[in-house]
Amino acid sequence: MVESTAVVSLRGVHCAIEDFSILHDIDLEVYPGEVVGLIGPGGHGKSVLLKLIAGLMKASSGRIQVLGQDVVGASDLQLAQIRAATGYLFQNYALFDFMTVAENVAFPLQQLGAASTDEIERRVLDLLSEVGLASSLELYPRELSGGMKKRVGLARAVITHPELSLYDDPTAGLDPVTSSKIFKLIARIQSREDKPTSIVVSHDIDRMKVVCQRYVMLYKGRIIFDGPEEAIKDAGGMVSQFFYGATASGEDVQ
Repeated sequence: MVESTAVVSLRGVHCAIEDFSILHDIDLEVYPGEVVGLIGPGGHGKSVLLKLIAGLMKASSGRIQVLGQDVVGASDLQLAQIRAATGYLFQNYALFDFMTVAENVAFPLQQLGAASTDEIERRVLDLLSEVGLASSLELYPRELSGGMKKRVGLARAVITHPELSLYDDPTAGLDPVTSSKIFKLIARIQSREDKPTSIVVSHDIDRMKVVCQRYVMLYKGRIIFDGPEEAIKDAGGMVSQFFYGATASGEDVQ
């Protein structure tokens, strides 16, 4: 059997918590350098899918491969190796309250142990300057606005130049100007020579177009569309309604 070249590969993935099914028969492949927009109404499984890929939740059945390694049934060591090569921007920031902004961003590099203190400090300052937070190095998360926390979380997620980046609603709750800055930064990251493979969960469809070449729509835990924007109009119905006209919460989608 020929092994897939996909960075992320899911086959027949089902996820349930007790008797409540969240995802059903998910087949998905994401290839090197792709930026996939994961869209759909709130509460239909998008964040859960990211957590399955990162090994933060366990699938009930099916096969998940990330960076050539099986996630389902992986040991703690194997999961740690996958996560070391994965950048994850959590929806709720997930910053360490007891660390400063600089310490939060430096933490993944320190864990890898592959850079000197001077190199870590340089990279942290460069990246925080890029997200407009060079003057906030010594602040703590409690002193930051929601938009600032998102930018710190994004910096921490990409500081190691991960092979795979997972962004869970990077602009949720942010104003339009800050949202644009976040997606422009993601676009700059994707333009690097070592650009990662990325999956972006967002309801901010217009700004997603800056970075995403392909869209996957989840509805009631199933993939109902997978393709480029050009194919969305042809898909019609619920897919084009959500992409071009639904509210952020998907209230117009029946």
